Amino acid sequence: MALSKTDRTQPFDQEFEPDPVESRLPVNIYFIYRALFALILAILFLSRTENSILGRHNPEFFSLVIFIFLGMITASVVILFTSTDRPVKNQIFMMVFVDIVAITLLMHASGGIETGIGMLMVVSIASGSLIIQGSPAILLAALASLAVLTEQIFFKLYESGTTDYTQSGFLGIGFFAIATLSHVFSKRLRQSQALASQREIDLANLEELNSYIIQHMQMGILVVDDEERIRMMNDAAWYLLGMPDARAGVALERASYELTEQLKSWQADRHLRRENFTNKAGGRLLSANMAGLGNAGVVIFIEDAATLTQQAQQMKLASLGRLTASIAHEIRNPLGAISHAEQLLRESPDLPKADQRLIDIINTNSKRVIEVIESILHLTRRDRSQPEEIELKPWLEKFADDFMRTQNLPDSQLTLQVEPDSTSIMSDKTQLRQILTNLCENAVRHFDREISELKLQIHGGIARDAGGAFLDIIDNGPGISAEAVRQMYEPFFTTLNSGTGLGLYITKELCETNRLTIDYLGVPTGGSRFRLTFPSGV
Repeated sequence: MALSKTDRTQPFDQEFEPDPVESRLPVNIYFIYRALFALILAILFLSRTENSILGRHNPEFFSLVIFIFLGMITASVVILFTSTDRPVKNQIFMMVFVDIVAITLLMHASGGIETGIGMLMVVSIASGSLIIQGSPAILLAALASLAVLTEQIFFKLYESGTTDYTQSGFLGIGFFAIATLSHVFSKRLRQSQALASQREIDLANLEELNSYIIQHMQMGILVVDDEERIRMMNDAAWYLLGMPDARAGVALERASYELTEQLKSWQADRHLRRENFTNKAGGRLLSANMAGLGNAGVVIFIEDAATLTQQAQQMKLASLGRLTASIAHEIRNPLGAISHAEQLLRESPDLPKADQRLIDIINTNSKRVIEVIESILHLTRRDRSQPEEIELKPWLEKFADDFMRTQNLPDSQLTLQVEPDSTSIMSDKTQLRQILTNLCENAVRHFDREISELKLQIHGGIARDAGGAFLDIIDNGPGISAEAVRQMYEPFFTTLNSGTGLGLYITKELCETNRLTIDYLGVPTGGSRFRLTFPSGV
């Protein structure tokens, strides 16, 4: 959090420094005024006429004072504008004191208080009071009043001139009034500056708090300007976009070409619903929503579509769980009674052969319904994914041995290839095994020739474009028609009379649970190929 100056502790061994003025601007203005004031007086003195009051009483002394005063001011101005340090208040006090002395001497050389030159002290006293601030302002007024009275007394005693103590008194009262008003004004000014500083600190703290919240949000947030340049990107957005080498001021296209296309699509039609997109750098399926920010800026909200799918899946599973409870109560119990009646009929000694065929139909369809119910119940009872790092090649070798042994098929009918051998993935082992089992069993179940001609291939490796691992499950079966491809992940869709239609549906649900994407690619020479793509980052 941003802290004010008073909140920062100072070390005890720090050397003492004089109190500097708070701003150089008033000092600069005052020094420029002094230089112009002295220069104008000098020019008016040099070009004076017979009626001029400047130096009328003692021109030689006036000339000496004005040029010494001009030289001192010139030196102080040079020092001010060549120094990087702020002037301290003691220095400003001495400058005002020099002004008082110089103006008093110039007033004396011109003929005394009646010349009106003493009024020039008002500007110096007011300026000094505003810059120095506090009680020294009253001291400046007292010194100026004392200087005027001293000049009048000296003029009376040694110059035998006329004096006007009343005018001197009024001038002194004016000095004190100006000093007091300047003191009050400077106090109010300090309070306003303190309040403004506090507001600035509060705004800085609020800005830092907002930045902290944005940076630690799980949703990616990215802000671009009207030229599609990045102005702000939080950590979540940077991670979701594949950790690009992008910073503020860089074109959005350098961070993600795909997101740039989404932005252009939104700018063309803000009401058009946009589909999820795959970011090439990280291989993630992302969802992007845009909102206008000011006149030209855009804020982009980026979310992992797989995470959103998981959340939707949890709600879907909760609804499915309630449905299966009703199915278990309404169907399972009557189905058990039907199965029991079928067994009793089968044991009847006088059962005709024609009725035996009907009993076989009852038995077959009862088992099919039970299988459907068990599949749904298994889906709703599925545990949360527990991903762990898996070294792909040895794990697949064990899976292949177990699967081929279970199907009573020779090992030669399944080919396994993983490149590179060190490829690793993150997934739940049990659920990944069920995914591969479902896909391989589908290949066996849908094979339309002699089973000895079946060829299964499992290829794994690292995708060059996305950077994540992949698995291809390939068979030489009849393939899947274009119409069936559009519906094959829907529950209860099947092309076999004996199928339940839940195998690929469960497979896709398991993939989404493990943040995998499953795609059907097909094989040009005939057969099927399913590709599993794993998120990058292992």
